[in-house]
Amino acid sequence: MSCRRFDSLGELPRPFGPCVVTIGNFDGVHAGHRALIRRTIDLAREGACRAVALTFHPHPTCVVAPQKAPPLLSTIDQRTRMMCHLGLDAVVVLPFTAEIARLTAEEFVRLILVDALGASAVVVGDNFRFGRGAQGHVDTLSAMGAELGFRTEIAAAVRCRGRVVSSTEVRQSVQRGDVAFAWRMLQRPYALEGEVVSGAGVGAKKTVPTLNLSAEAEVLPARGVYITRTHDSAGRVWPSVTNVGYRPTFGGEHLTIETFLLSALEGDAPRRIRVEFLHRLRDEKKFESPEDLKRQILRDAARAQEFHGRAARMLQALDSL
Repeated sequence: MSCRRFDSLGELPRPFGPCVVTIGNFDGVHAGHRALIRRTIDLAREGACRAVALTFHPHPTCVVAPQKAPPLLSTIDQRTRMMCHLGLDAVVVLPFTAEIARLTAEEFVRLILVDALGASAVVVGDNFRFGRGAQGHVDTLSAMGAELGFRTEIAAAVRCRGRVVSSTEVRQSVQRGDVAFAWRMLQRPYALEGEVVSGAGVGAKKTVPTLNLSAEAEVLPARGVYITRTHDSAGRVWPSVTNVGYRPTFGGEHLTIETFLLSALEGDAPRRIRVEFLHRLRDEKKFESPEDLKRQILRDAARAQEFHGRAARMLQALDSL
């Protein structure tokens, strides 16, 4: 059964249940989210019913406390695509409105989980909160499940190097440039997607030609130079080196994301790319001349080629996931 995306409760077929539902924002679809989704799928297969993820758009904080809304690791399209890829039967994107925010915990369970989704089981993390003012918690959900006839399963937090994996932890790791740790928590490299845009043309003339990415995500790696891997929409893949920064050697004033491909670009230049951040090489710095910068880029490229050689098997395994 292929995974279907529903962008409102009104799009659901009737009857929709029974199903096993996991609930959350799932920003980044990290290791903790993946554990919830895997358990949801296992329970659904045991019960011969749908495995469903219920998520929200926009992020609830954007509605209830916009001044505290976090920058997001993934767009709603990226998020639903990744969740579907894990084997779910459906992802339900609930438009999060002021009306939804006013629902009490009991109303949320009765109207959405029971009436709309027909949940036979619900899988959530141990820090799950829901309902107006986040008044509902896992004990509330368990008690209502016992009353209304669905099973509640509470999943323990997933840890990585002693830290609880969370979207906040991933976000902070990316923002400080620790993309290797973010990779561990996400169980895949952190990636930026977007259109290739025209740059100032300085690189092609004075150093090396690059692809300039207009990223869609709100979370960017810290300024610096990274070993990366670049994909385009035609399925082509290149080892690469990416600079995130202001091009201080040329007096740049705007943040750019510039990627230098380490293998030949054959055919048409890509119009859209996804850049995976594998390892941080160094800080961005100002060089005395474009020639000095070019020499450093070539040294960075040599280190990146060595990394890709060592990690080839691991990167191939990623593509099979």
